[in-house]
Amino acid sequence: MNDEKYWAVIPAAGVGRRMRSDIPKQYLELCGQAVLLHSLQRLASCPGISGVFLGVSAGDPYWKEIWYDISDKASWLKSVCDGGEERADTVSRILDDMAGTAHHNDWVLVHDAVRPCITHSDIQLLMKQASLQDGGLLGRPISDTVKLTDSNARVKKTIPRDDLWGAQTPQMFRYGQLRQALRDAKSKAVAITDEASAMEFSGFQPLMVKGRSDNIKITLPGDLELAEMFLNNQELT
Repeated sequence: MNDEKYWAVIPAAGVGRRMRSDIPKQYLELCGQAVLLHSLQRLASCPGISGVFLGVSAGDPYWKEIWYDISDKASWLKSVCDGGEERADTVSRILDDMAGTAHHNDWVLVHDAVRPCITHSDIQLLMKQASLQDGGLLGRPISDTVKLTDSNARVKKTIPRDDLWGAQTPQMFRYGQLRQALRDAKSKAVAITDEASAMEFSGFQPLMVKGRSDNIKITLPGDLELAEMFLNNQELT
């Protein structure tokens, strides 16, 4: 790895409507603590990560409860800012909040708040491989047959799955380049679904780095049980 620092960024201002829960899914309990806390601790404890920056909803009462419990032992958390309406807005606000701490060529690893099963081995693999390119992201080659449907869910055709990947996080890019890419995409009203799509819009070609299949995103109710099984059987490194 180079001399540049590596910072973790976690946008956690989402509401997770598909989870059908009374509270945002990042605050649901998983193995005795909030999903978000697992994600934060996984990134913060990984060798090579200099610190973590977080974005939450303004006045978020659930985060306040967590912070009350961990504030005396979370020196790795560098700042917490108010998030925006969309994920890209939250990431942009976090990057703005990092100004003065992160340098232009530092690397930022943006990670979903609800991917609590990320391992140190995957994080370090991404850091090693993507730092030799324009940045990159963890992902998995798609193994299922892919179907394109119409609005009534009727199959129109089968899509060849060669070279198709499912994107995961973290997604790692140069601080200055990602910050500018998000600004440029917003100014052109381009829909940004993840950080890689912003970089693609700016002309970069992020590297896909094959990660583990257990790096799942908590989206639906059954995902919590699956994540608990993974956490109980994982070796962190």
